[in-house]
Amino acid sequence: MRLSVLDQSPAIAGHQPAEAITASLALARHCDALGYNRYWLSEHHNSSSIVGSAPEVLMAAIAATTHRIRIGSAGIMLPHYSALKVAEQFRVLEALAPGRIDLGVGRAPGSDRLTARALNPHASPGADEFPQQVLDLRDWIEGRRMAPDHPYRAIKAQPQGEGSPAMWILGSSNYGAQLAAHLGLPYAFAYFFSDGQGVEQALDLYRSNYQPSERYPHPQATICVWALACDTEQEAAHQLQTREHWRVRFEQGLLGPLVSPEDAAAYPYTAAERDRIAQMRRSAMAGSAEQVAETLRALASRLDLYELVVNTWAYERSVRLRSYSLLAEAFKLNGEGPWRR
Repeated sequence: MRLSVLDQSPAIAGHQPAEAITASLALARHCDALGYNRYWLSEHHNSSSIVGSAPEVLMAAIAATTHRIRIGSAGIMLPHYSALKVAEQFRVLEALAPGRIDLGVGRAPGSDRLTARALNPHASPGADEFPQQVLDLRDWIEGRRMAPDHPYRAIKAQPQGEGSPAMWILGSSNYGAQLAAHLGLPYAFAYFFSDGQGVEQALDLYRSNYQPSERYPHPQATICVWALACDTEQEAAHQLQTREHWRVRFEQGLLGPLVSPEDAAAYPYTAAERDRIAQMRRSAMAGSAEQVAETLRALASRLDLYELVVNTWAYERSVRLRSYSLLAEAFKLNGEGPWRR
């Protein structure tokens, strides 16, 4: 079984947001050495919690400081951009790190409405151009010939080369699963968005409706989960308070950096908020390395997956590094082996 990483570059209370970017570089090098298969970066805008706003730029820096791990976006929020520009950016990345680039795309704004409008003032409200954007992007990325009547048929995304990035459709609903199946592309479900609600239906729709493509003759699916492994179950419960505090606030529309477990424990929660935390804790993938590994293996077996993408938040960066180390040891990852598609 393979493990990969989703890094959202979370902001930490008491630290400059820019420090989250340098922390991402350090974590990427760490996970490269441990044997993780992919290192994916998210895209968010105008957020005081998640400060990774330009995954394609951070990918270039990570490519220069790692050796074997695949590097990807999870994802590029395509409605904000020109499909041609994204294709060109990722073809440059492919030239920098041949055979190591994943291009994950989604249609969620990754921001509030005002910020989305600032990113693309010319977007057509209510018009869903995402499927056509994905088609254009795929053709430019893979060097395909567009339809004879396509207005952009004569355009090629440079730089051309022998290889091309692997495209993924990201989603947390049936929409993305059906689109990925229709186009014959790999699919990643954001399990951590909703504690896995809808994952079985989405994966079933994807697999049962999959249209084989030349590059991907068989369906290729994964899910992104949130997990935290510590040396003991007690330590994991302590560190988990950071994310619980953030999520309670997030569900009330209140964003902010991650606070320490001590500050989270001292927060004056209401009775309803404490009930919500208890509910979250029952389904949290947090504990000792053995406990988390057992949970992840059972989930992968139930959903018939051979790869999971793990997202971990912690106030102390050393805790996050340790979590990935413990899981690598539990799954017997090999940092000397090659990455896999």
